[in-house]
Amino acid sequence: MPDQPILPRLTVRAIRATPVEVPPNFILGTSRGAFRQVPLLLVDVVTEEGITGRSYLFCYVRAAAGAIVNLIDDVEETIEGDPLDPAALWAKLAGRYALIGVQGVVRMAMAGFDVACWDALAIAAKQPLVRFLGAEPKPIPAYNSCGLGLMDDLGALAAEAEKLLAAGNFRAVKLRLGYPTLDRDIAAVHAVRKRIGDDVRLMVDYNQVLGLDEALTRGHALDSENIYWLEEPIRHDDYAGAARLAHELKTPVQVGENFSLPTAMATALEQGKPGYVMPDLERIGGVTGWRAAAGLAAARGIKMSSHLFPEVSAHLLAATPTGHYLEYVDWADVLLREPLKLVGGEAIVPDRPGHGMVWDESAVKRFQLT
Repeated sequence: MPDQPILPRLTVRAIRATPVEVPPNFILGTSRGAFRQVPLLLVDVVTEEGITGRSYLFCYVRAAAGAIVNLIDDVEETIEGDPLDPAALWAKLAGRYALIGVQGVVRMAMAGFDVACWDALAIAAKQPLVRFLGAEPKPIPAYNSCGLGLMDDLGALAAEAEKLLAAGNFRAVKLRLGYPTLDRDIAAVHAVRKRIGDDVRLMVDYNQVLGLDEALTRGHALDSENIYWLEEPIRHDDYAGAARLAHELKTPVQVGENFSLPTAMATALEQGKPGYVMPDLERIGGVTGWRAAAGLAAARGIKMSSHLFPEVSAHLLAATPTGHYLEYVDWADVLLREPLKLVGGEAIVPDRPGHGMVWDESAVKRFQLT
């Protein structure tokens, strides 16, 4: 990515963290469980200069929100009054949490803070985040990842695929696999493909449910099914196994949503080149971590997509040399004054200062957890 931008002078005054839970428009059933409610944590970084930066975290389970709130309170005590310099603040916090480890909810709290800091800086510079990072807004190819979970009724699965395409004139969707048998996986692929046609790109995601041998078996079977990528078929940190899959299968292998900081991504790439990578903002280390990850991907010529957080990820992909696909979910839409726009299956990076997210306060109050 471009060099470090010139940072406006801002000072951290306070951090607010607000847990909410929103209902998804589509129940997302994965091989690891179904999401019928989406717990999010809204993070506001307030500066002495009157500018507020925003971000949100996906907590996966409601219980995690409270733990992250407590950590964000500690982050506030640690950095209150410091200049708003994301790299320096990350280093300071990493030192504070070195003994417990910058992992899990600690890393999530730091990443949410980091994203909000970058938003505040771009707002102060009166530039959209992508331009503040040295690039220009442009449409970003997106796939709809809001549904297509595991279902017993394959007719309903196919109908949902059609709805997901129509939602933003998408030309790509993601299907979750990991049924008890390979035959059932193939039947789900056939049901969806018959409904959406051969020209729509179909990504599939196993959510780490397979062992390596089974992943090879199912991967070889899927090689003839016009699949765009095969995502996380095995344990996320089996980097050697992922490299073997990438070498032996025709279908590109997608990994990376569970990379914990750029150091994990570097380790993974040392084991062998996967097909594609897709870092996650709250795991890779916010915007600061993403920028480092983008450099790693560019150095190896690997296409880099995003995992969740489409509102911020659209800006980052536009500034990523090997930027690929945006994973689109609409979970935060109900909380925003102006949700991310999709036109012709592409995300339109807003030209507003910062990343463009401003909370609809009435919606926040409606969905706030107490």
